[in-house]
Amino acid sequence: MTGNIHIPFVAACSYPRRAGNAVRPLVDGVPAFRRIAEAVTAARHSVWLTVAFYAPDFQMPDRGGPLFDVLDRAVDRGLDVRVIFWRPNQESIGYGGVFLGSPEDRKMLDARGSRFRIRWDRAQGAYCQHQKSWLIDAGQPAETALVGGINLTAKAMGSPGHRSGGDRHDAYVEITGPSATDVHHNFVQRWNEASERAADDGIWGHDADDVLSFPTRASMPCGASIVQIQRTVHAGRYSDNHPSPGSQAHDIAGGERSILEQYLQAIGAAQSSIYIENQAIPIPPVAAALEAALGRGVEIVLLVPAEPESDVRAARKNPQRRPLFEALAGLEKYPNFTLAGIEGLDARGRRNPIYVHSKIMLVDDAFATIGSCNLHAYSLSGHTEMNASIWDRHVVRALRCQLLAEHLDRDTAGIDDRAAFCLYREIARENQRRREASDGRWQGLALSLDPAAYAA
Repeated sequence: MTGNIHIPFVAACSYPRRAGNAVRPLVDGVPAFRRIAEAVTAARHSVWLTVAFYAPDFQMPDRGGPLFDVLDRAVDRGLDVRVIFWRPNQESIGYGGVFLGSPEDRKMLDARGSRFRIRWDRAQGAYCQHQKSWLIDAGQPAETALVGGINLTAKAMGSPGHRSGGDRHDAYVEITGPSATDVHHNFVQRWNEASERAADDGIWGHDADDVLSFPTRASMPCGASIVQIQRTVHAGRYSDNHPSPGSQAHDIAGGERSILEQYLQAIGAAQSSIYIENQAIPIPPVAAALEAALGRGVEIVLLVPAEPESDVRAARKNPQRRPLFEALAGLEKYPNFTLAGIEGLDARGRRNPIYVHSKIMLVDDAFATIGSCNLHAYSLSGHTEMNASIWDRHVVRALRCQLLAEHLDRDTAGIDDRAAFCLYREIARENQRRREASDGRWQGLALSLDPAAYAA
């Protein structure tokens, strides 16, 4: 179902573009973690995680329990369970809740009798170890990877809907096949070089000599999707450039910015439509690429939080950040551009903003990228990030229809991508008009936003 797709892949990348993958996008927290819980339950050998943000209030859906209960149960079944947690530096301590590995955290683990293995890993300076991934049965025939942007917090479990009023929209993607092996390689590279592995408080459940072997062969093909695992890695963060199976060694000591490169190449190759969901507005180079696409007549919808975070509002007031907002405002003059947010109904019938936390781009109903990477400078240059880019018309079109059904309450399966995003613009603008008129008779969740006034 991949067909002759015109979106180029990234050559300067740790991992190759691989055919033969089965891909399943997982939209919103409850569906995503329901599938993750199923995969963990079905695991027969191992469960490995990379975690950025964590809060003790996180619970798996369907009474699956807290994270540590899930991991302890997996250990009790004899599985090899490992977690890499981000440990912030002083410059980044205020970004959000983390499992720091503090003395109190270690007392809690000891009181539980937790035996899963932990390593803590720092990033450079103010940057973040932002990857969010699960790897099930690494190196086994059933090897399965899940890559995305959903954090391990109760807030992340909100599911948008007309009546539920869930407060967060996000996504993961499940991958089985050869590209899952590249997620395996990423975990090994990070585990073996985790910054805190030699510190007394930098590990749990093992010692610093616990070194993982890199995968020696890629998982067998099991689907029709072409996938490339792409990353942001700061220069100097890791040094072992042992290649993934069937790939060339990448100079990881020099860093990697393949996610940014893929965004620019995909936007540059777009012919009919670009749909982006991101919690950040695009940095100027990405905005410039979007403007060039708009000039070619490409239909573009950019979905962002209708109610931006306080740091975005602070950036709007900072003269040094003016180019960021000027680049966004510059897109307003194109009639084929839509800036949108989403709002849901609570139990009392009141509309409340749904926070867009997802990091998704769809191009021409043919290409998608899904992962942890935001479109701000930190994610695209200094954080450690991971996205899965997908070349498969069937998967991408189905995801487009799913997302628009959620946001527009309309089935767009019978129209092409350009017509679908023109419809998005029409409905979002009409909903905004009705909002201003205090008319609650909306179509779906989407409403248009003013690019020149966003976060003002």
